[in-house]
Formats: sequence, structure tokens, C-alpha cells
Amino acid sequence: MPDSPSATTTKRTMTDAEQKHAAKNFAERWAGHGYEKGESQAFWLELLQSVYGVENPAHYIIFEEQVHLDHTSFIDGRIPATRVMIEQKGIGKDLRRAIRQSDGSLLTPFQQAKRYITELPLSQHPRWVITCNFEEFLVYDMERPSGEPEKILLKDLPKEYYRLQFLVDTGNEHLRREMEVSIAAGEIVGLLYDAFAKQYADPNSAQALHSLNVLCVRLVFCLYAENAGIFGHYGMFRDYMAATETRHMRKALIELFKILDTKPEERDPYLAQDDPQLAAFPYVNGGLFSQENIEIPPFTDEIRDLLLEKASSGFNWSEISPTIFGAVFESTLNPETRRSGGMHYTGIENIHKVIDPLFLNDLKKELEEIRAIAVEKTRRKRLIEFQQKIGSLTFLDPACGSGNFLTESYLSLRRMENSILRELSREMQFGTADFSPIKVTLDQFYGIEINDFAVTVAKTALWIAESQMLAETEDVVGRTISFLPLKSYANIVEGNALRMDWSRLEENVEHDLFHFARSSNAESDYPPLYLRENRRVATII
Repeated sequence: MPDSPSATTTKRTMTDAEQKHAAKNFAERWAGHGYEKGESQAFWLELLQSVYGVENPAHYIIFEEQVHLDHTSFIDGRIPATRVMIEQKGIGKDLRRAIRQSDGSLLTPFQQAKRYITELPLSQHPRWVITCNFEEFLVYDMERPSGEPEKILLKDLPKEYYRLQFLVDTGNEHLRREMEVSIAAGEIVGLLYDAFAKQYADPNSAQALHSLNVLCVRLVFCLYAENAGIFGHYGMFRDYMAATETRHMRKALIELFKILDTKPEERDPYLAQDDPQLAAFPYVNGGLFSQENIEIPPFTDEIRDLLLEKASSGFNWSEISPTIFGAVFESTLNPETRRSGGMHYTGIENIHKVIDPLFLNDLKKELEEIRAIAVEKTRRKRLIEFQQKIGSLTFLDPACGSGNFLTESYLSLRRMENSILRELSREMQFGTADFSPIKVTLDQFYGIEINDFAVTVAKTALWIAESQMLAETEDVVGRTISFLPLKSYANIVEGNALRMDWSRLEENVEHDLFHFARSSNAESDYPPLYLRENRRVATII
């Protein structure tokens, strides 16, 4: 065992470009192979040294540390400095599948790690547990030990290396990275907002403000769609706009918005010949591009440069967190917030302080109990039933703002569903393109918001969340699932929750409702309709 792990270890500073290049080389070297007993240590030593800059990795990580259960076992890897425990398996091993232990019990790799933890002194308990099979890393945050793990694929490490930065950092680098990216995106939107605002004849009029907000939401969706592959190819939106001179960009954008809201069968049959770039864009629907009477001002060279270089070429919108960005976006474009110079949003960790005890903890506990069932046929049946269950739950936020509580709740349930599909995929075929294995949908999430712009932002944030989760599902089931056209999403409505009749939302709610209240005294402030038996309420103070 190395002397005093991490006590004298140094870490060289690496630029993002250097880390990205190192991660690419590492992923290529280890692609397709990995033997648990013979190569685990080499894998982790190289990862720490080449990708994360640890100069003496053998003095940083402990391998094969003994723990005494009813027999002597060994922890595959432990990093004391950053409170990380590693349970390594061979390539091709299912990290979520239970493995029979020497005492006859069935434990997943994560459950193995948790058993080791109980034998360690409290001061050595890990914050992070990683299970790995040389192809993927599952990262469990022990602040939420029943939570779904973050999944990182080896092949994606060149673009997602920052998600394992916690191996050498004391903070949660992944959440910090998401926050930084989302705030940076909000700053770009703010620059576009200010540049467009100067072009309106009367920038302070209600019509101009409404039009400007809608314009910015649409631009954000286009920027995200070209990065996330929703549009045909990467950079498709930029290529289309860049082919137009500045003085004609306004007209080009108006034509694009119209095409995005027009079904293929209703488009000009000669459009592909006249303008093949425009004709290549898909039909989006969902109401996002349906309002044709918004005012779009003339472009300037400044706006052109901001849109094409800073917003498109210079930024990857697919990395944003819809939970964080929705609130940042709303704050950026809210006139009152801009005038006061303030910005308010609830961080993901604080959101979980509400949604975990409200419903997530119970669901995670139930899922863990199902996974522990030894009889495979029974376990599979229960998993299918549980997936149906989480697809039947309904959620309401009566003052939803930009929808961050709803968005994070949706993401949490979809991650849980993807983990179920991953287990079921070993024995099930998920059908053809017209069949979707997804049961958790946006239709389960309801919101009331008094600000019309916030309603639009909330819907857009949920669509982005749906896109990100769909990409993960496609990876699990091994086939493409259609994201477009968007479904017309009417569950988030504009209105004053203290005055409107909530029964108009109740009509479509057939199951238990999880309700996010917005007061320290929900019973006095909100209609009793939503506080009756079987309705669970989370109070947000």
C-alpha cells in the first residue's frame, strides 16, 4: 500500500484542450478491452495521470484494500483525498445486474461497495461510489444513496471528461459545470436581447417586449436543436443563416420560422428546388413557432456576429441543464429582473431537498427492493409494473415560473425509467420505430404561471429535457426514437393560481397528484381541492 495516499500528491494544471485531447487518446487506447483482475489498476492509474494530471497516481489511489466481512474482501480502489470508492468489473459486465457472492447473496456492484462502506471508519466513508466495466462509469452520490447514478460512457469521455473531475476536486464539478454552462448561455441570450432591442422602433412597447422574448426563445431552441442533432446535421441553423447577407437575415429568419411550423405535406412542393437548405429543416410543431405576428426587427452586423459566431460556432447548447437554464433564461429576459440587476433561480441540490422526500426517495427505495428480487421472471414483471407506475404519476406546481421544479422532477423520473429499460433490454425487444418504450411523458407535469413569457420558457425547458433524456433512451434500447414533431403541450397554463379554477387542470388528472406549494401555509393559501386524501404536498418556503 502506498505511504500516506494523497498527502504529497501534486496535480499539474491542464487546459480544457489538453484534457480533451488526453481523454480522446485514453478512450481510444482502452476501447474494446479490459480485464478485471489484470488491467484494472493500469486503467485507473492511466486515467488519473494522463487525463486528470495526477503526477504520482500510485500515491493517490489505494488498490485492493482489505475489509473484513464474514470473510476477507478487497476494495478495488479508493481515493481518500476526494472520498471516492471504486468497484471495478470486467468489460461487458452489466453494472446493474446482481452477482452471486461467496455467502450466496445477490448483490449489484453498487451494493457490494455499500457493504464495504459499513466496515470502514466513518471518517473514511466515500462521498462518491463509482462502478465501472471499462466501457461505462456509473457514479453514485452518497448524499443520495438511493438515487439514480450518473452514467458516463468511455467513448464520450473526450467531450464529458469534466464529469469525472470530482476524482481530483473536492467539489461537485459536474453540477458546477452545468451551472457555468447554463449561466454562460444566459449571458449570450442577454447580449442578443440587448442587440435586438436597439433595433425596435419602440423597444419599450408591450408588443416589442413580447415579440423580443418570443424571438429569443425561438433562437435558443434553434441553437440547441442544431447542437443536439434535432435538426438534420450539426451547425444546420448556422449554415442556413450564414448563407444570407445581413440585410436579408430578417427575411430568412421569418421564412425559417414559418417552415418549422409547416407540415411537410403542406409545404411548397417546389421548395426543395428553390431553397434546398430551407426545405431540409424538419417540422417542429408544439406551438413554439405558430405565432406568426411577432415583430422581428432588422439585423445588424453586430447581431449577425453575435448569432453566428458567439451563439452558434462558439458555444455548445447541448451541454446546458434545462433545470438551471430555464430559470436563468427567464431572469435574463424578464424586464423587471433586468432593471433591478438581480437573478434568482433554485439550484438543483435545493430542488432535490423538496422532491426527494416528496416522492423520489420512496420510489428509489421501491425500485431497489424490486432489483433485489432473486427470481428473474418475477423481478422483470415487477420492473415492468413499476415503470407503468412512474408513468402514471402526476405533478403540479401552481407557481411554476420557468418550470425548474417540474423539469428536474421529469429528468429524475426519466433517468429512473432509463435504468429500468437498461435492465429489461437484456430480455426484451423494444419493437419498431412506431413503438415507444417510454412511459414517463411530459403530459404528467402540470403548471400554473401568471407570466406568459415564463410559461413559454417552462415549456421549452421541458422540451429540451425531453430531448436529452430521449438521447439516453436511444442508447439503452439501441434504436432511434422520433423526437419531432413536438407534441402540443398545454399542461402549463397562464393564470393566477390564487384566483383561477384549478378544476380545469383536474379534469385530466386520474392518479395521485404530487403538488409543489409555494407558501409556508399551503392549506390557507391554496384551494382545498388539492389537499384532499392521496394528494401529497411539498411546501416551498
